[in-house]
Amino acid sequence: MNDDYLAERRRLVAEVKKEVGETRHWLGKNELDSRVIEAMLNVPRHEFVPENLRPMAYLNNPLPIGHAQTISQPYIIAVMTDLLAVPEEGRVLEIGTGSGYQAAILAQVCAAVYSIEIVEPLGHEVQARLQRLGYHNVHVRIGDGFAGWPEEGPFDAIIVTAATDEVPPPLLEQLKPGGRMIIPVESRSGAQELVLIEKDSHGSVHSKDVLPVRFVPLTGDHR
Repeated sequence: MNDDYLAERRRLVAEVKKEVGETRHWLGKNELDSRVIEAMLNVPRHEFVPENLRPMAYLNNPLPIGHAQTISQPYIIAVMTDLLAVPEEGRVLEIGTGSGYQAAILAQVCAAVYSIEIVEPLGHEVQARLQRLGYHNVHVRIGDGFAGWPEEGPFDAIIVTAATDEVPPPLLEQLKPGGRMIIPVESRSGAQELVLIEKDSHGSVHSKDVLPVRFVPLTGDHR
């Protein structure tokens, strides 16, 4: 971790905390889990953005990372991680590795992350980046995330970082009873909502809208 950026991380976390307070009526909570805050303070976001954008790495904004993809707004990443409520010994499936920043945050709060990236060049870049930075509990595969990673399931939590007009059935199947999924879902009007899905101990699925969002679309052969 480069401590030259520590003050900027602290400032970013303060902004994220403030935005969480301002959106508490959507989130249903006033503050984030302390594990999420600690992860945001520890993970060097500047390592996950293109070098020419490093001066903007700790703004509370999304940024382009190439290949028509983005690194999400830190507030959204913090909220999605928090809503998963994954146990420390838990295993998480991520659909859409992107830069690897979300996976790195998750790696700080759970035992293992299995992440799938469909854009091959991004997939190779992020595999090398996560290994270089020491996130050895993140496993990245290049492929279509719609089908999930069945041989490694079921998972305690699933996070989807691209918008889709349907919740992929294979992902629901790979979610453990008692587990949670967070996914941006797009309506016919084009509006997107972040949706929290919970599978109860009997396998029944319950969902609720959390807040409006804007993500790049989920791509793959299913579309």
